[in-house]
Amino acid sequence: MHPEMEQIRCAIVRGGTSKGIFLRANDLPADPARRDAVILAVFGSPDIRQIDGLGGADVLTSKLAIIGPSSKADCDVDYTFGQVSFEKAFIDYKGNCGNISSAVGGFAIDEGMVRAVEPVTTVRIHLTNSGSVLTAEVPVKDGKARISGDFAIDGCPGTGARVTLDWSGVAGGITGKLLPTGKAKDVFHIDGREYPVSLVDAGNPLVFIHAASLGMKGTESPAEIEGDAALMAVIEKIRGKAAVLCGLTDAPENAALQSPYNPFFAIVSPPADYTAINGKKVRAGDADLVSRLLFMLKMHKAYPITGTVCTGAACRIPGSVAWEALGERGKQARTILIGHPSGVIPVEAEAREAPDEPGGVAVTRLGVYRTARRIMDGYVYVPKASC
Repeated sequence: MHPEMEQIRCAIVRGGTSKGIFLRANDLPADPARRDAVILAVFGSPDIRQIDGLGGADVLTSKLAIIGPSSKADCDVDYTFGQVSFEKAFIDYKGNCGNISSAVGGFAIDEGMVRAVEPVTTVRIHLTNSGSVLTAEVPVKDGKARISGDFAIDGCPGTGARVTLDWSGVAGGITGKLLPTGKAKDVFHIDGREYPVSLVDAGNPLVFIHAASLGMKGTESPAEIEGDAALMAVIEKIRGKAAVLCGLTDAPENAALQSPYNPFFAIVSPPADYTAINGKKVRAGDADLVSRLLFMLKMHKAYPITGTVCTGAACRIPGSVAWEALGERGKQARTILIGHPSGVIPVEAEAREAPDEPGGVAVTRLGVYRTARRIMDGYVYVPKASC
């Protein structure tokens, strides 16, 4: 043990198209302020390079998973997600991360927190950020989560064992309602213009807007969107107003500081041809709608799982912005194909008529598939002065 540093068990784990630092709850201070100080030191935040920690200096790799014994009798483990800022000394716990969630079941099995059952172990995960329950079906071999397989996901090279995630129980997990405003569509008035939007909460709350409402085609790359400062300013004004309606901030102008993670912001458009950021050609027939998504004030280079889940739910709400952009095949099929900057992601989305519910529907199935694997584990050293 180094006299000037604390030694903490940790693992770096890829879940889907994201990568996170996994920590055991019992290895962290119980006091929230001290805990967050330790976590910021682990990541090397705040610093845009995170050079003095394990963070990857990217919104998709500056992610935290705290895993512990379940506080719910019907679940196997507690999972707390944190989006760690590399620009401020701030960890946003106001949401879920579906990609990182896909690695939680395998991690719990490998750590001996859940008994391995071959060929598939079902892990019930308590999402402490929202109080929801996520079910993961994890392939298992020889007592450990399987890694090898033939399932591929756009946005991650290679193939792996397919992990199935059932998000059907997460509707309204953050705001308390599938439709936070009670309506399938609202109109925001900002700077003298009208912006039709839909606010939907499933997995995480999202703001959906037509690309045309922002003067966009909808197939632009993340770099093109981020490079347009005026467009990004309008997006944040719209997102800020939505954050107030979702109860996540007290004023639109404070959303960037108080709730940079949620709500996500999805720019949707009908199916169209485009070239993904990896050079892959995506044809109009490959997808049922196209979306570009922003979170943590940055454009996502692929598509987050909670965003996928929420987009699937929104597409099942007649009259919503996402439903309006959805192609006819997607309205009829069980699985919706979402075109994103790195390719296409499927989501199983089903709903039943529910006249007494806002939007007239109740979501009954939200299923997605991912791959995941542990990359390293050992100890991270944190200067005692940081804690």
